Amino acid sequence: MKQQQQQFTMNIILWLLASMIVCNGLPLNANVAGRPAVVNIGAIFSFKTVIGKAAKIAIETAIEDVNSNPDILPGTKLILQMKDSNYSGFMAVVEALLFMERETVAIIGPQSSVTAHVISHIANVLRVPLLSFSSTDPTLSPIQFPFFVRTAQNDLYQMSAIAEIIDHYEWREVIAIYEDDDHGRNGIAALGDKLAERRCRISYKARLSPEPTRDEITDVLVKVALRESRILVVHVPGSWGLKVFSVAQYLGMLGTGYVWIATNWLSTVLETNSPLSQDAMDDIQGVVTLRMYTPDSQLKRRFVSRWSNLTRGKLIGLNTYSLYAYDTVWLLAHAINGFFNQGGNISFLNNSRASELSEGNLHLDALSVFQGGNLLLDNILNVNMKGVTGDFRFTSDRNLIHPAFEIINVIGTGYRRVGYWSNHSGLSTALPETLWEKLPNRSSTSQMLHGVVWPGQTTQKPRGWVFPNSGRHLKIGVPHRVSYREFVSVRGPDVITGYCIDVFTAALNLLPYAVPYKLIPFGDGRTNPSGTELVRLITAGVFDAAIGDIAIITNRTKMADFTQPYIESGLVVVAPVWRKNSNAFAFLRPFTGRMWAVTAIFFLLVGTVVWILEHRMNDEFRGPPRRQVVTILWFSFSTWFFAHRENTVSVLGRIILIIWLFVVLIINSSYTASLTSILTVQQLSSPIKGIETLVSSKDPIGYQQGSFARNYLIDDLKIDASRLVALNSPEECAKALKDGPHKGGVAAMVDDRAYIELFLSTRCEFSIVGQEFTKNGWGFAFPRDSPLAVDMSTAILKLSENGDLQRIHDKWLLRRACSYQGAKMEVDRLQLRSFWGLFLICGLACLIALFLYFLKMVRQFSRHYSEESDLSGQSSRSARIQTFLSFVDEKEEEVKSRSKRRQMERTSNRSTDDGSNSTSYSIRRNSEFASNKSLGATTNRGEV
Repeated sequence: MKQQQQQFTMNIILWLLASMIVCNGLPLNANVAGRPAVVNIGAIFSFKTVIGKAAKIAIETAIEDVNSNPDILPGTKLILQMKDSNYSGFMAVVEALLFMERETVAIIGPQSSVTAHVISHIANVLRVPLLSFSSTDPTLSPIQFPFFVRTAQNDLYQMSAIAEIIDHYEWREVIAIYEDDDHGRNGIAALGDKLAERRCRISYKARLSPEPTRDEITDVLVKVALRESRILVVHVPGSWGLKVFSVAQYLGMLGTGYVWIATNWLSTVLETNSPLSQDAMDDIQGVVTLRMYTPDSQLKRRFVSRWSNLTRGKLIGLNTYSLYAYDTVWLLAHAINGFFNQGGNISFLNNSRASELSEGNLHLDALSVFQGGNLLLDNILNVNMKGVTGDFRFTSDRNLIHPAFEIINVIGTGYRRVGYWSNHSGLSTALPETLWEKLPNRSSTSQMLHGVVWPGQTTQKPRGWVFPNSGRHLKIGVPHRVSYREFVSVRGPDVITGYCIDVFTAALNLLPYAVPYKLIPFGDGRTNPSGTELVRLITAGVFDAAIGDIAIITNRTKMADFTQPYIESGLVVVAPVWRKNSNAFAFLRPFTGRMWAVTAIFFLLVGTVVWILEHRMNDEFRGPPRRQVVTILWFSFSTWFFAHRENTVSVLGRIILIIWLFVVLIINSSYTASLTSILTVQQLSSPIKGIETLVSSKDPIGYQQGSFARNYLIDDLKIDASRLVALNSPEECAKALKDGPHKGGVAAMVDDRAYIELFLSTRCEFSIVGQEFTKNGWGFAFPRDSPLAVDMSTAILKLSENGDLQRIHDKWLLRRACSYQGAKMEVDRLQLRSFWGLFLICGLACLIALFLYFLKMVRQFSRHYSEESDLSGQSSRSARIQTFLSFVDEKEEEVKSRSKRRQMERTSNRSTDDGSNSTSYSIRRNSEFASNKSLGATTNRGEV
């Protein structure tokens, strides 16, 4: 606490001093022309930390490589001054001020994100770029700190990777263990945001002081062990992070069921201090950690091969921070070179009020503003180079391109890679650089990792949570029902029984862990309580869960998570019914009056059409008018029984008959089925046909007190609330239904099928009418994202599979069937709308056949009588129509015979005079026509 107060005080002092400097500018001290021989840069970090001891070697090597390379900064050398902050934020700030006195153009560091927040204020004012390879705090924003440049991966991406790992394994709650400073708090805040995007959350935050003792760590982990979640994310410094796992091992928290995910501090420790002691490795078995990914390249391999020589006798491993530290120096060198190429000069502005700051030994009057700071910063951000970490350049939001992490699993004496995470494609077992050129693919099938060995040496994915061993009982709300106590019956403060209670306890017994609970009645015992209000109290924290006859409906699922339904249900309509007795005219009931009329019309229509099509060529359809009418009627109605004896010889007639017989088959079958049902099955009748009848009427409707049916009828079906009558018991329901709307009762009642089946088991005068118009079920409610809801759903499925659920149902809800159980509601009469398609097809076929027949007759008439009309002079319309009708009535064979004779006579008289031929031919034709008519009449009398 004292250290934090000192840090806060120093921050304020430095800000005031820097503000005084920037407000008082002095003339430019331009004493160098062209490129200078040397450029001063500084570096501030702790030399003895896990990151610092390796970064020191990497930075020194990079300075040597830059100065020995003639292609970069020709004629200019980088002079590096490194200062050891020695774990102290205060010393880091002092060293930064000292650098400002020496005309330093840029500073590499600091190592700590906490210190970076303070020094970044000074860098902003003095315009000195601050390049940090290890300050990964996501809140170090370029908007607030424009002169702070992060040259490693942002922790925001690391937290995204952890969130995707947790979501990949379908865990929903995690516990965060972190250092209580800016770096720890901001990193965990970023993790919380990323988890929330995937509908996960941090259920508990365990804070540790910046330098915790073993006892403090023990106290924190004991509290963690009492929580539900077993997914633990550790975000602490590498300097004391292993101490957390040592205490966890001592407390038995590294066994089966736990999941430990460490941020990249652990991979840094493993790389830098390798090999760790056997005790340390035992403490982290099964832990998953992340490491910043750097693609393989020739530059990287060359640097890795040099590392053993650079660290000879020091036993310091190469970690990813060292690679980024090395590239940071090269980044700065390229930027300074570009700065000079653009005409930049290294010059500083002295403070005009320096004399006022000269008192004391701090020499604050020596602080000056870097005149070329903005130009150098622009060059830093625009560098595009290839380094040992791969392509090195910045995005528009000043993060490094292609953020990616390796996912590492600690096993045995080492570790193995189980996959990668990249901001481009998420989790994958493929190298990230192979995916950068492809389109992003975040589908669930593409997100994969290799198998992980979890703590306890198990490869089976941990469930991720246990019931908390805190000694607290779950407070479970139970509706205190007045009616239908077979479902839930409160017999006393501690005696609650019923079907729903038995299902709950049976499912609870199947869980692999014990769940202490206490059932608490909800309601006054005089009216049925509201299930929606009971669920709402879960979100308010009054209850930890709710069980009973709670229907799963939309607005309730927005407040809580429900288990798998243990009983199917839905809203139905119940109304009074009576038996429908048979009568002498029951055979007419299958069809409506309109259906009977249309069917009869089509019988006559089809008979007439077939007669027309068959009349000229079929002797069975010829004869006197009376006989032909009888033939039409007999043929039409005999097709009902497929007993027609007349044969059809024309093609069109046969087509029409086939279509009509198909229609008759369908109508006959439907009539037989409907009549059979009417005569053999007991029929129940009610004026209420279903929910549609209730919606269209104005009669009162009953519902069970406390049921969601009221809101459904008002909100969804738009039924006026004044029509709804609350009923509190089965007896009230029965009385209201018997009285009816005219005696103060209700026309029908709407309720859950589960209740209604119990209600109707002893009340045969009522029945369900219409169809079930909603589908839902009953389930147990738990808080959102509760893992207990998932385990209880699995247990309910097991109860259903092994038959226990049915046995519990039969124990409480099986009743003697009502005598009307086999009865059916009155069968709906067959409507015309069910057959209009068949009639339409048949009618169109008849019209088309008649049209084709008419065209055929016109064509034949024109061919046989056109010349005769010209010769006889009969050109009037009435004469032609009369002749056409006579032609249609003739038998087709006679027409063909007459046509043949006419052709023979025309050949023999071809040489005769045109006028004489015409006159004699007319006389002969008229006498021939008269004799044919006489012969036809004699033939018809003979047929009669």
